[in-house]
Amino acid sequence: MAKGLQGFSWTMLLLFCAIQELGAWAMHTPVEGPGLGQPEDPALLASGRVKRGWVWNQFFVVEEYTGTEPLYVGKIHSDSDEGDGSIKYTISGEGAGTIFLIDEITGDIHATERLDREQKTFYTLRAQARDRQTDQLLEPESEFIIKVQDINDSEPRFLEGPYIGSVAELSPVGTSVMQVMASDADDPTYGSSARVVYSVLEGEQHFTVDSKTGVIRTAVADLDRETQDRYEVVIRATDMAGQLGGLSGSTTVTIVVTDVNDNPPRFPQKMYQFSIVETAPVGTAVGRVKAEDSDVGENTDMTYQVKDEEGVDMFKVTTDSNTQEAVITVHKPLDYESKKVHTVVVEALNKFVDPRFVDLGTFRDQTIVRVSVLDVDEPPEFRPPSNLMEVQEDAHVGSVVGVVTALDPDTANHPVRYAIDRSTDTDWIFDIDANTGAIMTGKVLDRETAGWHNITVLAMEADNHSQVSRASLRIRILDVNDNPPELATPYEAAVCEDAKPGQLIQTISVVDRDEPQSGHRFYFALAPEASNNHHFSLLDIKDNTAAVHTQRMGFNRQEQDVYLLPILVVDSGPPALSSTGTLTIRICGCDSSGAIQSCNSTVYTASTTLSPGALIALLVCVLILVVLILLILTLKRHHKSHLTSEDDEDMRDNVIKYNDEGGGEQDTEAYDMSALRSLYDFSEIKGGDGGGGPGERGLSGNLASELHALPQWVQSPDLDFSVFRDYICKKVEQADEDLSVPPYDSFQTYAFEGSDSPVSSLSSLNTWSSGSEQDFSYLGGWGPRFRQLAALYAGRRGEENSEES
Repeated sequence: MAKGLQGFSWTMLLLFCAIQELGAWAMHTPVEGPGLGQPEDPALLASGRVKRGWVWNQFFVVEEYTGTEPLYVGKIHSDSDEGDGSIKYTISGEGAGTIFLIDEITGDIHATERLDREQKTFYTLRAQARDRQTDQLLEPESEFIIKVQDINDSEPRFLEGPYIGSVAELSPVGTSVMQVMASDADDPTYGSSARVVYSVLEGEQHFTVDSKTGVIRTAVADLDRETQDRYEVVIRATDMAGQLGGLSGSTTVTIVVTDVNDNPPRFPQKMYQFSIVETAPVGTAVGRVKAEDSDVGENTDMTYQVKDEEGVDMFKVTTDSNTQEAVITVHKPLDYESKKVHTVVVEALNKFVDPRFVDLGTFRDQTIVRVSVLDVDEPPEFRPPSNLMEVQEDAHVGSVVGVVTALDPDTANHPVRYAIDRSTDTDWIFDIDANTGAIMTGKVLDRETAGWHNITVLAMEADNHSQVSRASLRIRILDVNDNPPELATPYEAAVCEDAKPGQLIQTISVVDRDEPQSGHRFYFALAPEASNNHHFSLLDIKDNTAAVHTQRMGFNRQEQDVYLLPILVVDSGPPALSSTGTLTIRICGCDSSGAIQSCNSTVYTASTTLSPGALIALLVCVLILVVLILLILTLKRHHKSHLTSEDDEDMRDNVIKYNDEGGGEQDTEAYDMSALRSLYDFSEIKGGDGGGGPGERGLSGNLASELHALPQWVQSPDLDFSVFRDYICKKVEQADEDLSVPPYDSFQTYAFEGSDSPVSSLSSLNTWSSGSEQDFSYLGGWGPRFRQLAALYAGRRGEENSEES
C-alpha cells in the first residue's frame, strides 16, 4: 500500500510539473503533415486515411529518484489510436530500452534507473506508432525530449584552490587581499540550488569576505609582519542563498603579510674595538660592523658613513652589498708615534625609506668604533722628502752636491746609515757618506754628455739592515761655458766670375753645445790671418748670424778658382770662448741670368757628373769580379791537388771502406775490383817466382784461377805470403819517407795473420779445408743472387773429391 502511494505521488508530481510549465497534459494537438516537417508517407496517403499527428508535450523526470518502482515519465499517444490495441508504440534514441521503457499498448513511458542531472541534463528520443499486424508506420517518426529536473544535491566547491594571497603590513581596513570563487553543479536556472553565499569560518578577527563576490579584505589596520607573517583563513560557501537546508563547502586561504620598511636599522652594540699595525697600507680592512634590521628584502638595504671629522680623515667606510656590513678601511697612513687610538663614529641608515612611515621615527642608528694602532719596527723616513739637487758641471771630484736626511720614526730612534743603489748609478758618478748622507761627485761631470742623473738613495737602521727605505733623487748638472761656438756646417759657397761688389754670397750661423741661462749671443769677425783679404767682407747681423759679401768687381777662374775665408766666432761667456771656421768660396762660370754653369774644380765637376749611387754600384761590380776570380783560382788549385793524390796510388781510403756491405753477387757497380787488382805486380811475381815450384800454384798462372782461389782462403803452411809481405813493406817504406803524410793505423785492418800465428782465422772463408765435411749444395736453393756462389763452392768441392780419389 505504501509503495503504491509513493508511486502515485511521483506520478502526480510529474503531471503537476508538466501542466505548470508546458500546458495541459494529454491535450490533443493536431499537427500539419505526418510529422515534424518530415515528408509524407506514400503508403499512408495511398490508403486514403486522413492525415493525423502526434499528441504530447515535453516530458520531465526528477533526478536522484530513490523509489523501488519505475518512475512514470509520461505518455505518447496518436490521435489515430481508437483504443482497440491495434497500434503498437515504440521508442528509440538515448536510453531507449535501457533507461526508458514504453508500454506498447498504452504508450506509457517509465524510467528504470536513477538519473543525475549533473551528468546529463536531457535525453533525445524518437517515437513510432506502427500497425500491430503489418508493422507499418501509422505516423511519421517524431523526436521528443525528456529533461532531467534538478534537485539540490551538489554542494559548492572551490575548484581553484589552494588559495594564496598577500597583503602589505599596516594596510588600512578594507584593503582587498584576493577573491575566491566556489562553483555549484546544480542548475542555476531552476530554484536557488546554485545561488552561493560566502562567509568566514576562521580568521574573522583579521579578515572579512564579501558574501556575494568572495572578495577577502582586511578587518584591522595593525597587521605586523614582524609579529605574524602568515594567516590561515577558512572561507565557507553555502548554496540555497544561505537558507536553511542549503549545502556548503569550504577552503583554506593562506594570506602572507608582506614587508614594508617600518623598522629602522639598529646596531647590536654601541661600541666596537679593532686593532691594526701602523704599517698597514692604505685600503687595508680594519674590521666589519653590521646593523640589524627586522625588515626583509630591499627594506634591509642600508648604507654606512663616518660622521666625525677625525674618522673621515683617517678611515673610510664602505658597504658590502652581499652581507650589508660596514667595511672599515685605512684611508691615510697610520703612525703609532703620532696617535695610538682613533675613535670613529659609524652611522647606518636605510637606503629606501617609505615616506608613509617617517612619523615612526628616524631610520638611522650610530655606533662608536675604537681603532688601536699597533707599533712595529719601521724603516727610516727621509725628511724633508725633496728629490732635486743641482751641481755645476765643472765641480771637482769629491764636491758635495747635497745632503739627504732620514730619521728612525720608532721611539728607539736607531742611528741611520746611507748608501746608493748602484743599479741606478752603475758608473759610480756619485758617492754618499754612510753616516751623514752627504752626496758627493765621484767623477768629472759633463752636462753635454748627461744633463740629469736619477739615483736611488737607501737609508737603513745601523743595527738592522733589513729595515730599508728608498728615495729617488734627481741631480741636475748646471751648465758652464766650456764649449766654444762652431760653424753650423762646413760652409761652401759659389760666386760668379762677373759678380758685383756687395753681392751676398753666404749667411753664416753658429751652434754652441752650452746652454747659458740668458741665451746665446755670438760675435763674428774675419780671422787675423785674413786681414789682407780684399775680396770679401763679413757683416755681423746681430741675430747670431753673419753675412758674407763680395768686395771687388769680378773674379777670374784661371787665376784662382777657390778662396778660403777664415771666420772668427766668439760667444758671450763667461768666460768668452772662440773658434775659427773656414768658408770655402768657389769661382764659377754663370750665364746671363746668374745661374752657375761650371766651376774649375775637378772634384766638383766629377761630383756633379757621377752620382754617389753610381759610384757605389761601380764598386760593387768590381768587388764581385774579384771574388769570382779568387773562386776560380781556388777551384783549379783544389783540382790539381786531387789529381796528384790519385797519381800516388794511395788506396788507404779504399781499404777503410771495405767494411761496407755490398749488394751480393749481382752487384757489379758497388766497387771496381780492377783498382785492387792493379795493385798486384804480376810481372814482378813471375820474375821472382820462376813459375812456382812443384806442388804449388804459381801466381803467374791464369788470372781467373787466381781470382777463384782468393775467396777460398786456407791458412796452410804451404802457401806463400811473400806477395802480400812485399806489398805491405813497400807501402810502409813509402809512408816513412814521405814527411808530409800523417801516420795511419789503417794497416792493422788487413786480414793477414802470418804463417806462424797460433790462432786460426776468424774469417768465415776459413770454414773450408781439405777435411771439411760441409755440404754447400743448399746454396742453390737461395735464389738467383747466390747461384754463382753455389756454383763456385760446388765446383771446388768436386775438384777436391777428384784429387782425393
